[in-house]
Amino acid sequence: MAIDKKIAFLGGGNMAEALIKGLVVADEAHVQNITVTDVHQSRLDLLRRTFGVTVTQSNSDAVKAADIVILSVKPQVMDAVLADISQAADSSKLVISIAAGVTLERIEKGLARGPRVIRVMPNTPALVLAGAAGIAAGKTATQPDMLMAKEIFGSVGRAVEVNEKLMDAVTGLSGSGPAYVFTMIEALADGGVKVGIPRALALELAAQTVFGSAKMVLETKEHPAKLRDMVASPGGTTIAGMHELEKGKLRATLISAVEAATKRGMELGGKTVSPRREQRKKMTAKRGRSAKRK
Repeated sequence: MAIDKKIAFLGGGNMAEALIKGLVVADEAHVQNITVTDVHQSRLDLLRRTFGVTVTQSNSDAVKAADIVILSVKPQVMDAVLADISQAADSSKLVISIAAGVTLERIEKGLARGPRVIRVMPNTPALVLAGAAGIAAGKTATQPDMLMAKEIFGSVGRAVEVNEKLMDAVTGLSGSGPAYVFTMIEALADGGVKVGIPRALALELAAQTVFGSAKMVLETKEHPAKLRDMVASPGGTTIAGMHELEKGKLRATLISAVEAATKRGMELGGKTVSPRREQRKKMTAKRGRSAKRK
């Protein structure tokens, strides 16, 4: 059933486009109920031609006409956008932010007329209806509001409710994660080319392999290590490849990538990581390495 609400996207970037396409393809929203704003008229013209949505450069006009407002602007301009729409965003509006690092408290303080606020961290695979989104409720968001957010973001993938204190970590994992996986697919394809597989075929095989592996984890509910052991037979090809991955510290590098992206999300939200906390983490890691050597 389509969402019978007027939706305004403030910001027409890649994530907004992914959500709009997903909603339209999934038949969850009628294009005549979607309005998009952006500072670049060329971007608005593209979205209007592609999807048939209504476009405007006026944030306040879009908010006044909407039931649901999705803040899809960059974190660096969030305060200016909140000031722009503060009078239009009253308690009748549901405001959903997908800006990395911007807290619920910051949004609620910037919108003095008291709209209900929800914070979401989606990712770009929403473009192909395979996104992953973490959803956190603001102080006045109702259960129906949360169900609406889950319906919107669930229509373009999977949507899970999380505590807001985990949102920066969700950003570092699933928000930034597609870029890590795209890099892995490219590297796998490069490996295939190195051993003689034509480029296009190598890329197709690599992408399908990642897709199928992810699907097995989601559908079987088995731990990835158990599924890996099903592939790695004694003395076989897979364990030889796994040995190289371990030497290259693939797992440690991916863990560090998630951690670095999480920290950056905190910085974008105006938070700082305590130097003392960082020192404690380094000391813990050092003790762990020393214990392994013993």
